[in-house]
Amino acid sequence: MEQGTIYLVGAGPGDPDLLTLRAARLIERATLIVHDGLVDPAILDMARPDARLISVAKKRSKHTLPQEDINALLVREALAGRDVVRLKGGDPFIFGRGGEEMEAARACGVAVEVVPGITAANGAAAASGIALTHREDASIVSFVAGQCKGLSEQNWAGLAGQGRTLVIYMGVKTAPQIAEKLMADGLAPDMPLAVIEKACRTDMRVLRGCLAGLPDLVELEAVESPALIVIGHVTAREDAALVQFAQETAS
Repeated sequence: MEQGTIYLVGAGPGDPDLLTLRAARLIERATLIVHDGLVDPAILDMARPDARLISVAKKRSKHTLPQEDINALLVREALAGRDVVRLKGGDPFIFGRGGEEMEAARACGVAVEVVPGITAANGAAAASGIALTHREDASIVSFVAGQCKGLSEQNWAGLAGQGRTLVIYMGVKTAPQIAEKLMADGLAPDMPLAVIEKACRTDMRVLRGCLAGLPDLVELEAVESPALIVIGHVTAREDAALVQFAQETAS
């Protein structure tokens, strides 16, 4: 029996218009889509009516399927001769565990194609008018995960501060620990930041504050995932604020 192929496809930050052409074509013709919870329903609506959609959504402390079982599902379907579109929010290789799934597939001799997507940091920053790098404010940008094992032991020293931008994925639930960690590493309590909730969607919000106030901002505004925390002087630039004002006026 001829084996199928596993396509690790980035669904981008949410807006279907931000899909790559390759991603859109694969979604539209797929007969089997295994998708994350971060994939916007509008993107899933692009699938053909007879497509089989399997959700493997992950939530904090509650996984529909452990990662090992997801790997096994993808490989099993491909070995049975079916092409599998593994659809992930953002980009498969940026906090998407695409590398683990690719390794599992290759270990079983299954063909894999990676289709990159716009990662959440780029999509959120663009929609908010925040330039992650700027000649006047930042020549370095770093991405970190705020929800992972051993968070307190990780060394983030030097990732944020003068001339740098730090983007934190999955940091809503650990906002107090993140603020404490960065200030303990020497970052100023008044360092400006933005929390971008549901980027590139119709209900997107951009909340601005400072590092010391991050826990209260998240709690008082009842921020929900998916959300990114962007820390650095680029978040306080006037052009970024004007974009936010324009969005609020339009709504």
